[in-house]
Amino acid sequence: MSAPKIKTERRGRTFVVTINRPEVRNCVDGETAGLLFEAVEEFKRDEGLDVLILTGAGTEAFCSGADLKKIGSLGARAGARDSGPMGISRITDVQKPVIGAVEGYCTAGGLELACWCDFRVASTSAQFGVLNRRWGVPLVDGGTQRLPRIVGLANALYLIETGALIEAQHALQIGLVQEVVAAGKALERALEIARVLSTYPQGAIRNDRRAALEGLSLPLDEGLAHEAEVHRDTARDPAMAEWLARFAKGERPEPLRAPEL
Repeated sequence: MSAPKIKTERRGRTFVVTINRPEVRNCVDGETAGLLFEAVEEFKRDEGLDVLILTGAGTEAFCSGADLKKIGSLGARAGARDSGPMGISRITDVQKPVIGAVEGYCTAGGLELACWCDFRVASTSAQFGVLNRRWGVPLVDGGTQRLPRIVGLANALYLIETGALIEAQHALQIGLVQEVVAAGKALERALEIARVLSTYPQGAIRNDRRAALEGLSLPLDEGLAHEAEVHRDTARDPAMAEWLARFAKGERPEPLRAPEL
């Protein structure tokens, strides 16, 4: 029996979703896209899960994009128009944190999948680029929309127009990734971050996430009003009351700190 093209694993309250096609640098065909969609839907439904980590099998690639030898299978997949050719790029109602753990090549549609995540942890081996530029294949999984929001318009257009391949440190400098760790350690660090996120009261973190994402395109005054509306009931969350009581007793959990290479 062949190995599953998408592997899922529960690690406590974290859901690890792995693109499992290392023999083709984890590129995505129609079947893989469908399985990605199913994994994200499972995460959305399960209140026993707080954080999703998206990663690729092995260390050579996070995802090298669409499987160009089977590119027709992406659009032919049922639901592709609604969820995106790569499976999940048009899903915007996850409501819980998603972390990308990147080793090796993160290119073309794979870069678009990484940009779908809330933020990204990359190893020193990671490389990023719109390499599909060479073949005339467009960005249709959110790259033209999410990449400028993440790195700014000029940096996004530099990557989109030139097809340049950049290293992890360059990606860190422009804000494409938020942490760089030693080779082979991206998933380990993402799991560490996810464990910390699960210790926080979930109502506040999810509503902050929602307000930030939904307010991005609003004028400031409307965004502030939206923030207030989103958090209308947050202060009544019992978990917040519990944590404030712990604070009053002198508890001071150590904050998450960026790793040192």
